[in-house]
Amino acid sequence: MTQMLRISNGRVIDPANGIDQVRDLCIVDGRIVAAFHETVRPGAVRTIDATGMVIMPGGVDIHCHIASASVNRARAMLGEEHATHVHKCDFAGGSMRGGTGLLTPSTFLTGYRYAALGYTTAIDAAVAPSGARQTHLELADTPNIDAGFFLLVGNHAKVIELIDRGDEAGAISFIAQLLHRTGALGVKVVNPGGVASWRADATHHTVDTIDSPIAGTSTKVTARRLLATIAAAAEQLHLPHPPHVHCNRLGLPGNVNTTLDTLAALDGRRVHLTHLQFHSYGQSDKGDFTSEAAKLVDYIDVHPLVTADVGQVMFGDAMTLTADTPLEHLLWQLTGRRATAPYVSIESELETGCGLMPIEYSDKNYLHSLQWAIGLELMLTAKDPWRMLLSTDHPNGGSFLTYPRIIASLMSRTIRDEQIARANPRAMRHSRLRDITREMTLSEIAILTRSGPARALGLNHKGHLGPGADADITVYDASLASNGDWQRMFESPRFVIKRGQVIVSDGHLREAVAGQVMRADVAADARGERSLCEWFDEHGSYSVKQFGVHPFERDGMN
Repeated sequence: MTQMLRISNGRVIDPANGIDQVRDLCIVDGRIVAAFHETVRPGAVRTIDATGMVIMPGGVDIHCHIASASVNRARAMLGEEHATHVHKCDFAGGSMRGGTGLLTPSTFLTGYRYAALGYTTAIDAAVAPSGARQTHLELADTPNIDAGFFLLVGNHAKVIELIDRGDEAGAISFIAQLLHRTGALGVKVVNPGGVASWRADATHHTVDTIDSPIAGTSTKVTARRLLATIAAAAEQLHLPHPPHVHCNRLGLPGNVNTTLDTLAALDGRRVHLTHLQFHSYGQSDKGDFTSEAAKLVDYIDVHPLVTADVGQVMFGDAMTLTADTPLEHLLWQLTGRRATAPYVSIESELETGCGLMPIEYSDKNYLHSLQWAIGLELMLTAKDPWRMLLSTDHPNGGSFLTYPRIIASLMSRTIRDEQIARANPRAMRHSRLRDITREMTLSEIAILTRSGPARALGLNHKGHLGPGADADITVYDASLASNGDWQRMFESPRFVIKRGQVIVSDGHLREAVAGQVMRADVAADARGERSLCEWFDEHGSYSVKQFGVHPFERDGMN
């Protein structure tokens, strides 16, 4: 039966189509249409009166960690939190279920909470090929959001082995096979070559430069060669999203130079830099961290093929969760709590690593305050909001539940000044944030959180409200922000529509609907190369024996 819905008299903010005006939206069977057919009988169309409200596309989280074996390990590490934060759902109709957790909520609760914030799409940013089946099961179990995941290939032993043999074409064919068999949306590169180097030699916490040889290779495979091959794979396979790159030397003072070198190496190609805040650090004469956000903003502003998400740090509890195992090991050592801090480091089938550790960001801490300021600097000084997108790298910089607070900081200098007054004073003196007067508009917020991520991901049916788009729509009550309380407005949508079905009404979550898992369309033999099995028959597989004992076993790590 045809389902029709009209949202009338609301202020429609649709940056992708250049719309910011009061108008109606018409929906038929989960898609937006220009108008209803003239023969529609009276009473067949349900109407929502959105007078005095703001209408945007459903939110799109371009970078988060919500599924996969890594997230399950994080849930296990936060067992007390899951025991404490138990949420029972007793909605009429029985379509809702209970859930647990806060930083790493269970699948049902993840979908409910995204929907309650007005988000309808989320992409898990880092999945090992061997964990793809588990990720599909979890994403299929997460209601109210369409989802996908990026496949970790930047430290895969077979990819590095093929490049080491000078067989870049074979590496591309291998990546095509992985994408086809795992159903991933795109490719992810984490500390390219750095994790593989640590795997071979525990003294290599990261590569020094993108031209440093990767330990264990015979022909001096470098991060530069890895990046070039993976970028070529994304182009040749026509992936909707470019390589999703977590640069070398994340979180280390002076790493802005590595970030700029990475961008220069990929100049002329599409690339997405992820959690850019963690790659934006300079170093003072005394060795302190400093902000170099301006250098990266200046570069990205004049290179239209580059997009980035910010990885905003928020004060409070967080859970560091990364495929960058040497970084996580270093972070664990630097906390000074080696005897007591819960910490996990895992090698996943010689495909990637996995490191996890809880953390608390404090506004009294110099580095934490500087990280918080740098993220806001990046978004507020970028000339093109389409290419500097909002994320917290959930749960690494903080929960996605903090997005309304971040939006309020972007839209109100008064709110920022209040937060600056509570932050570490020395960090604020070394940040430009105090001098930034910009206050973002609703249209710019729609770009940062919806239209921009959808465009960067290549999801043409998301992030806009034009005919043919998915009817994923969020309706906010503008009166809640009449006194500048943007946080309240964005954390309490009045209505949320998922593919034409109302799942939030009058500010309350009412329904749970199944989402879709999105994947790239990559043929099994996309380039006419030999099959994966043939590569293994000719070249042989790889084994732990090639690399010896893993570093975390050597160090006696938890």
